[in-house]
Amino acid sequence: MYGNRGGRSYNPGSLEAGGGMSATEMNANIMEQQNNDRINELSESVARLKGLTIDIGNEVKEQNSLLDNMGDSFGNVGDMLAGSLKRIGTMLEKGGAKHMCYMIGFVVFVMCFLYWLMTYKGQNGV
Repeated sequence: MYGNRGGRSYNPGSLEAGGGMSATEMNANIMEQQNNDRINELSESVARLKGLTIDIGNEVKEQNSLLDNMGDSFGNVGDMLAGSLKRIGTMLEKGGAKHMCYMIGFVVFVMCFLYWLMTYKGQNGV
C-alpha cells in the first residue's frame, strides 16, 4: 500500500546506486546530528553552571567580608563591655551598698519590663 506508489518500491540499494545516501549513511548523519544537539545542550548547561559558580564565589567573598566586619565589631563591643564592667566595679567599690541596691533594682525592673513586653506581644500575635 505505502511502499509501492506510482509503481516504485523503496529499495535502499537503489538510493546508493542513484547517487543518494545509503541507509547506514543516513543513520550515521542522524546520529551525528543528535550528538551535535546533545553537545550544544551540554555546553549550554556548562555555561550556566559556570555562571552559577562565579555568582556563588562572589557571594562567598561578600559573606566573608561581612563576617570579618562582624568579628571586628564584636571585638570592639567586647572591649567596650570590659571597660564598662571595670567602671561598674570601680563604682561599686567606691559607692558601697547604696549603688549596689540601685543596680539590682534597675536589673529587676528591666527583666520585669522585658517579661511584660514578651507576654504582651505574644498575646497580640505580633
